Amino acid sequence: MTPIDWFSLLHPVLVILFVYPVVGATIRLGILVREKRLGITQQPALVPREHADHGRWLTAGVVVVVLIALVYSFLSKAVEPGAAFAGGPVRLALLMVVAAGTLVALLALLKVKQPALRASFTLLTWAGLLGLGSQPEIWRLSDNPFSAAFWSSHYWSGVLLTGLLLFNLAARPEITRRPAWRRLHIASNLLVMVLLAVQAITGSRDLLEIPLSWQKPAIYRCDFQNRTCPEPAAPQA
Repeated sequence: MTPIDWFSLLHPVLVILFVYPVVGATIRLGILVREKRLGITQQPALVPREHADHGRWLTAGVVVVVLIALVYSFLSKAVEPGAAFAGGPVRLALLMVVAAGTLVALLALLKVKQPALRASFTLLTWAGLLGLGSQPEIWRLSDNPFSAAFWSSHYWSGVLLTGLLLFNLAARPEITRRPAWRRLHIASNLLVMVLLAVQAITGSRDLLEIPLSWQKPAIYRCDFQNRTCPEPAAPQA
């Protein structure tokens, strides 16, 4: 495996080692917080704070691994032998700047307190991911929401998942103070759990379809519609 092939593994490895374990802890702490609020069980006073902290780590982790996946897609195209990267080094550098700006917006979101700033940095972070994800180097099964392929796309379900997590992070003070926001928080997190399952399934599927860098010339000669590949050339005598 080449360095770019190892880099391709960073996204799924971080998801497995960090994101999904934190998901489990966050869900468990959320259940305990609800039981404490309803008087069902007695919980330590720090449980709500722990739940909120885990939610912050989860959201930040998801945004970071998505950025890693997007950056890998650009770099893998840029170093692909025999293929010119559209726009050349200037466009590649611009995409890296946008990725860095998206990360800065996330860090700012984790720090600011005012509602207007929280909303602004949430939109900036999500807009950065959408802008990077809209590039032709990013694999998307379909961009048509009326097609089945759109809803089975790892990219689009990930975009929706990230948006919901960013919303929950930005609205944390309102969720803490207002019952209506807490109900919205619970409803959105039910959808988050469904999307996490979809991500696990589609991500595993897509890993099977991504060839190693040295395999791409042979794989891309295949007919993906008819699921056929050219016969190998007969060895010369």
